[in-house]
Amino acid sequence: MQFLAEGAATPADFVAARQQMAFTLGFHIVLASIGIGLPALTLLAEWRSLRTGDRVYAELARRWMKAAGVLFAVGAVSGTVLSFEMGTLWPGFMDKYGQVFGGAFALEGIAFFIEAIFMGIYLYGWDRLSPRAHFLTGIPVVVAGILSATFVVTVNSWMNQPRGFNLVNGQVTDVSPLKAMLNPATPTEATHLILASLMVCGFLVASVYAVALLRDARAGRVDRYHRLGFAIPFTLGAVCAPLQVIVGDFASRFVASHQPAKFAAMEGIEHTQAGVPFKFATIEIPNMLSLMVKFDAHATLRGMDSIPADARPPAEVVKTSFEIMITLGMFLLALAAWWGFAWFVRRRALGRAGRLATRVDLPWKPWFLRLALTAGGAAILAMEAGWTTTEVGRQPWIVYGVMRTTEAVNPSSNLRYGLYAVLAVYAVLAAATISVLRRIRRRPDAGTPQSGPVPVGSAR
Repeated sequence: MQFLAEGAATPADFVAARQQMAFTLGFHIVLASIGIGLPALTLLAEWRSLRTGDRVYAELARRWMKAAGVLFAVGAVSGTVLSFEMGTLWPGFMDKYGQVFGGAFALEGIAFFIEAIFMGIYLYGWDRLSPRAHFLTGIPVVVAGILSATFVVTVNSWMNQPRGFNLVNGQVTDVSPLKAMLNPATPTEATHLILASLMVCGFLVASVYAVALLRDARAGRVDRYHRLGFAIPFTLGAVCAPLQVIVGDFASRFVASHQPAKFAAMEGIEHTQAGVPFKFATIEIPNMLSLMVKFDAHATLRGMDSIPADARPPAEVVKTSFEIMITLGMFLLALAAWWGFAWFVRRRALGRAGRLATRVDLPWKPWFLRLALTAGGAAILAMEAGWTTTEVGRQPWIVYGVMRTTEAVNPSSNLRYGLYAVLAVYAVLAAATISVLRRIRRRPDAGTPQSGPVPVGSAR
């Protein structure tokens, strides 16, 4: 590992800076994903309450938005830490290119304030505004949350596909923040993130209610509150799962065309060749990868041997994280497919028989609920693995093809002590957040329906 200036950070400090950034980003991305998905779930439940007059939906919305408020506050803290880290850990990057992508951060700040203002109105407005007015105040929360995430992702996509500036004698000129934001990687990255966030939130919330449903099953009761609390978020995750596979396919082909080193590392392509086979674990299908990427079974794909040695990412890390993401994604897709099938069978049974049938209970089988219980953790791990693939696969560049990560790092020594401090603070923050969320979960709201026998399949 070579550093460009005498007195630069030591290799240990450089690694510590990367570890600190990875840890804080990995922590924040979970909160950001829930911040996108949970208000959307809340609004969906409240909309159903307005349409049906069913108070169960309203109580779910009230409970979920309380959790969203807590996580929004924690996410604001972790996001602020990240913004400081950009300047303190990577000053070379911010000093040189901050003017190029600064517009995206400014827009993200505006979206954040809009989201914060309307979230306050929404939380305070329960029982104070008319139901319809209260519902309308939640719309800006959802829209601003999605826009905020999109603006941030444009910065990351710009790091993968830098546009909107020229370099003249090492100086940045002809800056166009709009062109930087609208770089070729933005559409797929932004869509991929939004869908991933909805999946994470949907499956994570559903996994909480899966625990409650399993307890209900052991006690021999059916709780409609728990069933709806599971069905709404799981349906959101299940709808997004196949869409994510489609977007991921587009994203992979984009990477193959624009970042061949990353793609070669993802797929484990060591040598440039035609008719590249698809390999996954012990499976190998001849010519399939070339067909999937280029729609030509005999197309040539670049391997790691075509990339200069000092420009190659750590292939094993990238490949492993990519395979973890794919494996968990397929697991979630299988759960989504079963949920869709069970829903179809249930509706058909009710429609034909005109009465409750055994098949109506398909979605609530204990074996499925046990698998669904793991879906939240699987979705988080899949998203973290995806981000690892994206970020590690871009190495050794912080701005692809323009600036190396070693050029951007803070030249100060002892950066590793910052990592230790962050780990300690975030451990306390995580413990406090979990404690508050557990209190929200346990504290009954007025009007929350109590457990009791209701007809199987009545959670519609």
